[in-house]
Amino acid sequence: MKTIFFIFFLLLFISNPSHTVPLQFTSVTKEASIHFKHHDGSSGQLYFIEPLGAGAAFLDYNNDGFQDIYLVNGADLPPLAEERLNEEEPPRNALYRNNGDGTFTDVAIAAAVAHTGYGMGCAVGDYNNDGFSDLYVTNFRANVFFHNNGDGTFTDATAETGTGDTRWGASCAFVDYDNDGFLDLYVTNYVKYTIESDQVCMNKGVRVYCDPRLYEGELDALYHNNGDGTFTDVTESAGFSGATGRGLALAWGDYDDDGDMDVYIANDADQNFLYRNNDDGTFTDVSLTAGVGFSEDGEAENGMGADFGDYDNDGRLDLVVTNFQDQTNTLYHNEENGLFSDMSYASQIGTMSLPYLAWGVSFCDCDNDGYQDLFIANGHLDANVQAFNPTGFYEQPNLLFHNNRDGTFDEVGVDSGSSMRLEKVSRGFAYSDYDNDGDLDLLVTNLKGTPDLLQNRGGQNTWLILKLIGTHSNRDAIGARVKVITGNLAQIREVRSGSSYLSQNDMRLHFGLGKHRQIDRVEIRWPSGLQERLEGVEVNQTLTLIEGTVKSSQ
Repeated sequence: MKTIFFIFFLLLFISNPSHTVPLQFTSVTKEASIHFKHHDGSSGQLYFIEPLGAGAAFLDYNNDGFQDIYLVNGADLPPLAEERLNEEEPPRNALYRNNGDGTFTDVAIAAAVAHTGYGMGCAVGDYNNDGFSDLYVTNFRANVFFHNNGDGTFTDATAETGTGDTRWGASCAFVDYDNDGFLDLYVTNYVKYTIESDQVCMNKGVRVYCDPRLYEGELDALYHNNGDGTFTDVTESAGFSGATGRGLALAWGDYDDDGDMDVYIANDADQNFLYRNNDDGTFTDVSLTAGVGFSEDGEAENGMGADFGDYDNDGRLDLVVTNFQDQTNTLYHNEENGLFSDMSYASQIGTMSLPYLAWGVSFCDCDNDGYQDLFIANGHLDANVQAFNPTGFYEQPNLLFHNNRDGTFDEVGVDSGSSMRLEKVSRGFAYSDYDNDGDLDLLVTNLKGTPDLLQNRGGQNTWLILKLIGTHSNRDAIGARVKVITGNLAQIREVRSGSSYLSQNDMRLHFGLGKHRQIDRVEIRWPSGLQERLEGVEVNQTLTLIEGTVKSSQ
């Protein structure tokens, strides 16, 4: 297996000799004192829930300037659930506090976020604008809302906020969809399933995990923030009554650049949805007219992960979606007129992705050259996949696509350090500059294994990191759009919560600047509509920008 994948990578690398990017990632999980191990509850029963894994989030829960890590765990399933009744500590979620010296300490129990449900995804957002990051965790059966008390601890506010749900939650995100200054919450729900309804499925005479099409899709949920610490379910009145497509992932982004956030939903074995924000509290599904509902061949695919990003720096948000083995990971280019073009093969991502079953994904400028690259987490569902599919492999390497700045990408994982060539069963993915050195580090969650914290050790390009604080807007400034102009290089980023697969990136905005030594202009469009700009900004620094106080206000 390892030899086959290595040869595949090597041949691809030789066929693309133009690659000279010094990307180097090193797994520092052990050195960072991260000892978490994911538990899927499996005991040979092959319950449908087992192989989906869990996500992770970067957040600065104690406002010390260092990004902490929240890791979601699974739980026991029958018969393990009965056998563990007398044990002291069941599997639980972990909150790793960043000590600022390259190490982390698990403080989940002391912080009261050591949840023991069958966890899936998580998202971060300051829902009450008190300056502290709150946390929402999706689960199989019961989601939980953790309110940050501001003293290093959290309180379970699920009942108080009215955001509890006993359906099978997957990805989630905070967003101020109506720009009223308070963060709302969107949750994708997967399928209608119980352990008791689990079915036995076979493929070529061997037991396998069942096809998701055997289970009916669940309706997603949109919770509107009432501004008083409570939320109201507005799913149907907001136009999401048709969002029953087995949702696994979501990505919020203002793809039409009209000042409000739209949302893309990646569905498993069903049409994907693109809901355009109508700026009146409602949404319209435009996935078919925009060309992002089905594959280029008109087929429903197995959407696993999603993200918005401007990979060609034309000022418009493009879209990436990860899919199942033998389906391409799909790269959609935003054509500005409300349409997207499928550039999967033209970008060189399509062919390379076919052998893999992909999950977490994000646009991220890993070498600080000013163009966003793509990282994709891979891993199959079935440990016995070769018994019914000789071309499939359970453990798979993750993929790092370097942006060639001409609309194409090269896969460079084989040349980016031994840690990037590891073959595991990966699921969630998030990025952050956790060590505050100006480049993006990567965090990958692995099914039934420890996560990989990949420290970025390559390159000398310049950079800028921005932390935005809203005053009239929501305090996290989620939905803000920033343009950084340096010479002929212009980049846009948006502040967002929740994307990839079940995960949450560092909400600070990261800009690679190549060899530029001075930033001409930083333009901010806040969710409130206020526009400000800053000129003559120095490179290689982290700036905090407060709405209404930025110099050169216009």
